[in-house]
Amino acid sequence: MRWAVILAGGAGTRFWPLSTPHRPKQLLPLAGSTSTAEEAVDRLTGLIPRERVLVVTGSALAPHLQEKLQLTSSNILVEPCAASTAPALIWATTEAQRRDPEAEVLSLHADWAVGDAAAFRRTADAALTAARQYRRLVTVGVVPSRPETGYGYIVPGPPLGDGARMVARFCEKPDAATALDLMAAGALWNSGLFAWTADRLLAEAEAHTPEVALHLGLLRSGDIERFFREVTPISIDVGLLERSTSVAVVSGAFAWDDIGTWQALTRVRPKDPSGNVIVGRAYAHRSQDCIVWAERDTVVLSGVRDLVVVQANGRILVMPSEDSASMKQLLDALPPDVRDLGS
Repeated sequence: MRWAVILAGGAGTRFWPLSTPHRPKQLLPLAGSTSTAEEAVDRLTGLIPRERVLVVTGSALAPHLQEKLQLTSSNILVEPCAASTAPALIWATTEAQRRDPEAEVLSLHADWAVGDAAAFRRTADAALTAARQYRRLVTVGVVPSRPETGYGYIVPGPPLGDGARMVARFCEKPDAATALDLMAAGALWNSGLFAWTADRLLAEAEAHTPEVALHLGLLRSGDIERFFREVTPISIDVGLLERSTSVAVVSGAFAWDDIGTWQALTRVRPKDPSGNVIVGRAYAHRSQDCIVWAERDTVVLSGVRDLVVVQANGRILVMPSEDSASMKQLLDALPPDVRDLGS
């Protein structure tokens, strides 16, 4: 009865110039030797069989993901257009239910780094069990390791049993002081790892998400293109989880990172004795806390610190590490012939 839905859309522009339209973040080996999408599927081994893994993506990425993940075409769900996560997950859950009326669904993203796959599976199993047992939508909250301001937080409420708790409230991307207060109060990072039974998700969406609920008949009739054309784009968090009173949280004690910027590589890749992360042929002489990705040519650093240096796809990027979260502003400022990359 268990199914997995992996969200694998998005352009991954924050990893320019390594990422391209046909090889975005989820197809890059950012955390290890294989792509994060491959790691996402492999991480499910022993919990959910590969034939019950559905991948939601766009038309440009679908063939690349199908080849890389070794899935059948029926396991690749191609969005006619991007409409955020609520329509995507509701569609994929409807598809799982069509194939299996008793479907239980685990929702995850294709661009995470997870430090302990076994702990991930144990937590996912607990979330799926809680979703069935307590008839709730379940989110997995990761125990924070730092006062991160780029993540949402979950404040747990009263216990339900077996480690599951009600959700008292969500807090989206707090400032540093608030993040510290939330950590002290036992709040968890909202990882984006969710579990539900198909019938419960659809019932809750009909009750709380009019942006999508008004168009569910199109899904049931199989008119996917019109469904995506007519829904109002909205995230599953804002459109459903923050509105529903039937949400529970299960705590996950495993290293987790969504690898949102170049600077995140310092958390998911090994460092040399001077704190540098080096991928490819590069040398760091009297340099500290730098991130270097050399795709083809040799890169040499000397006497610098706290830089991101990327050589890929005919471009060379050099920027302060602390500015890596501002990649969108940089790309907006570049002329198209510099910014735009091929496949």
